[in-house]
Amino acid sequence: METTAPLRQDASTIGLIGLAHGTSHFFHMLLPPLFPLFIRDFGFSYSELGLLVSTFFVISGIGQALAGFLVDRVGARPVLFAALGCFVLSAVAASMANGYAGLMLAAGLAGLGNSPFHPVDFTILNKRVSQARLGHAFSVHGITGNLGWAAAPVFMAGLSALTGSWRIAAACAGGWALFVLVVLWFNRSSIDDRAGQWAHEAAAKPGASAAMAEHPLAFLKLPSVWLCFSFFFWSTCAMSAIQSFASPALQTMYGLPLSITAFVVTGYMLCGAAGMVAGGFLASKAERLERLIGACLIGSALLLCLVAAGALPGLLAAAVAAFAGVGTGLAGPSRDMLIKRAAPPGATGRVYGTVYSGLDLGFAIAAPVFGSLLDHGSPSAVFYGAALTLALGVVSASFVGLRVSRIRQGVKVAA
Repeated sequence: METTAPLRQDASTIGLIGLAHGTSHFFHMLLPPLFPLFIRDFGFSYSELGLLVSTFFVISGIGQALAGFLVDRVGARPVLFAALGCFVLSAVAASMANGYAGLMLAAGLAGLGNSPFHPVDFTILNKRVSQARLGHAFSVHGITGNLGWAAAPVFMAGLSALTGSWRIAAACAGGWALFVLVVLWFNRSSIDDRAGQWAHEAAAKPGASAAMAEHPLAFLKLPSVWLCFSFFFWSTCAMSAIQSFASPALQTMYGLPLSITAFVVTGYMLCGAAGMVAGGFLASKAERLERLIGACLIGSALLLCLVAAGALPGLLAAAVAAFAGVGTGLAGPSRDMLIKRAAPPGATGRVYGTVYSGLDLGFAIAAPVFGSLLDHGSPSAVFYGAALTLALGVVSASFVGLRVSRIRQGVKVAA
């Protein structure tokens, strides 16, 4: 019989993991908002500064795949504490940087700190939160990530302007990471993934003891794992296109001023957060998650195609581009639930680490590709390309759903 934890207990776990996840997304943007100030003070080129971003995502991507093994071996909680410690060190390195080497160190430490977050977060949520509230847990997890992305530019640029020093802003970012680490330490019992496994996980995954005896790399033979990886890769390519190039593309296509187009990305992320709220309810009730994911992402892709066609008035095009975030937000909790269903027992950390490394790969590859399209005078290709990658993500999710359904049918027949 399924076990349901007290609401207060589940809420505590969800809130703490949300706080940590928002902090990880905040540190994605530790350095980029300060790029104009680095150019002013050090004379760096945009290519040099872009390499800092690439360093972050390469280290994060490689580390994320490896972190899943560490999480499954030693537990998620100690890895989470170490990751937050890396963020503190990253901010300190940035605040003391006297040149490119110091900023590269800060980018590397931030990438290292970011790498374990998805295997850590989802291992704790899957093991600590009751099945009935798991969709809402994934929803909150996604929302806090979006809020972290949205908060970082305001925090870093605003504090730099207020204090007259980007070094103070970087130091304050380190203070925030330290504060979060202290909060989680004093509430560590709520994020202890070794304290007991909820009955819903054991019931949903028969044969767990046999799976635990398998080789640690056995999960890599599962097609569903690589289909999930490809889904993350394609959907992240679309996000990278919007985050990095929606603003200049809209400027070129519609003649809108930067004061308007700069808010499109913020609007996209906030619409995504709103979508995730509703997506949590849908994920908790939907049986065929891949169908829900497909409908949401295809809806977003159609809106982006409408923007790319250039048939809308400028302000309406900007609003439609931002509203496309609702569809990706709605799909988010279902996406995370689908991966949970595809993960074999005892390999939660490894699967989430491998699958979510597709996110880092998508960010690392998509940015130069879409940037090149914009450089060659094809701003509409940014939106068409984002729509295409969302459609490819739907294909991957559909295949994952089919394999999960077949496995479940096989388990029922065996029973």
